[in-house]
Amino acid sequence: MKLQIVITSLLVAASAFAQNTAAPQSFALPVVPPGTNSAAYALPRQDWIQRVMATNARAHEVAGDIQLVFDGDSITDFWQGIGKQVWAERYGNLHAFDFGISGDRTQNVLWRLGQGQVDGIHPKLIALMIGTNNMWSNSVEEIAEGVKAIVQEYQKRCPEAVILLQAIFPRGEKASDPLRAKVKAANEIISKLGDGKKIVYIDFGAKFLDAEGNMPREIMPDFLHPSAQGYQIWADAIQPLIDQYCPAKP
Repeated sequence: MKLQIVITSLLVAASAFAQNTAAPQSFALPVVPPGTNSAAYALPRQDWIQRVMATNARAHEVAGDIQLVFDGDSITDFWQGIGKQVWAERYGNLHAFDFGISGDRTQNVLWRLGQGQVDGIHPKLIALMIGTNNMWSNSVEEIAEGVKAIVQEYQKRCPEAVILLQAIFPRGEKASDPLRAKVKAANEIISKLGDGKKIVYIDFGAKFLDAEGNMPREIMPDFLHPSAQGYQIWADAIQPLIDQYCPAKP
């Protein structure tokens, strides 16, 4: 009987230890209150908590040097992959930092900001593009509200910075793709956030398309993410604003 009690106690202790050690990777996600726009309600993702914390720690190590911040989803995240060479050439001397994470929606960026992502960082310019991953779960109005919430959060946390608000990129090979119309409608609302001063809105999506409005595979191989050529087009499109707000040091 005593042996059974000891074994049971050890099993309970082992179970508790396992649960405690697994806690950082697994937790209950917050529930969006009924009637709330999920695109504007800060939510984490279970699969990237450790990455967010590690990225924040890395950013805070060089916080005093960061002049230029990029934020968004995989399209921004892949500056560190497919677009790496262009990034090094254009933004290396500006101590730019990329917070973009593949798969993120507006609510995820809001959560990251709430976890101190840019605390202690004072960039001159914040290049933001987000919303394409909300296309299936939210209306255009909800997406625009989510983008607005992010802009307001960045303004609160980095009041000295100018926000370069980039239109959501077109997606889908053909001009007739239904998502093209939804992206366009969302961008029309998002564009109204620009004031030409502290929020500069720019839409250069047409640069990724041919004369018929179709998307060449050599620019976006999967009709969503830019190729190296696509990142070059992107960099060229925003360079005048980079030069204006983050001039390179001689």
